[in-house]
Amino acid sequence: MPDPVSVEIPNRALFKASEVCDLVKLQPYVLRSWEVEFPGLGVAKSAGSPRVYRRADVEQVARIKHLLLVEGLTLAGARRKLEEEAPPTLADQPEIDGLLGRNARERLTAVKQGLRSILELLGSNAQRTRKPAAPVRRGTAARRKPAPTRRKRT
Repeated sequence: MPDPVSVEIPNRALFKASEVCDLVKLQPYVLRSWEVEFPGLGVAKSAGSPRVYRRADVEQVARIKHLLLVEGLTLAGARRKLEEEAPPTLADQPEIDGLLGRNARERLTAVKQGLRSILELLGSNAQRTRKPAAPVRRGTAARRKPAPTRRKRT
């Protein structure tokens, strides 16, 4: 079985499902079942349109195939292995602190207090101008359909 790195992927941004199946040598039903197991796989352009795959998705499909068929992992094991291999998301923490600044928490607290005061002002104005609601009729009479009107024949 070829290594996932040896799969030649054309230098394009998007691929159709049939192209992915041809490149990685999979049946379409297998690719569809992997989409369910790995939700980040594939991108739907819009509702009702066919799914398309990015280059990274094609590489991930090849990696999944390698994990399942060569290393003998289950789908759950392959999912865990891919999650372990994913770069940690908190690696950029020092950069984020630099972008936000040292007093970010205080600034955010001030903004939060300002938004709450605006909400209170809007709430007090709405109570002054609000009209009392009409009483709601309950019971069978409120649920009945009106009787059909008959036209007079002329």
